Amino acid sequence: MPVITVNTEIEAPIERCFDLSRSIEIHKLSMEHTQEEAIAGRTSGLIEDGETVTWQANHFGVTQFLSSKISNYKRPFIFRDTQTKGIFNRFVHDHILESKNENTILTDVLDYEAPLGFLGKIADFLFLKKYMTNLILKRNKVIKEFAESEQWKTILA
Repeated sequence: MPVITVNTEIEAPIERCFDLSRSIEIHKLSMEHTQEEAIAGRTSGLIEDGETVTWQANHFGVTQFLSSKISNYKRPFIFRDTQTKGIFNRFVHDHILESKNENTILTDVLDYEAPLGFLGKIADFLFLKKYMTNLILKRNKVIKEFAESEQWKTILA
């Protein structure tokens, strides 16, 4: 039952980083390599407390679907997305933000359990944890690029 924690320092206000973290468009941009699309629930804009989104993406050559619901929403400090339907036995992703010296620290905490019991544990050890960590790093790189430049205005305007 892995827990992945990734910290990203962003030279931008916490409110901007929080909103970019909730952006469906930013998520899609950061996951272009998986052809990720929001297909149900909130499919564009900024996801809000209590809303759901269903993603369709290609991972490991297989089309995957993951539906999640937003909760524990305290703007601009934290929100959680929890899988309501999907391949994982458990998938909970906390997005935690804090201000530090006019910058923002974005901390992602991903707590998940792979499917397939013992085989899932082996897959997690061999490649899945690294794969999931890289997805978060790619996402945060895009958030950082947008937040630290004028690009954020194309998403949040």
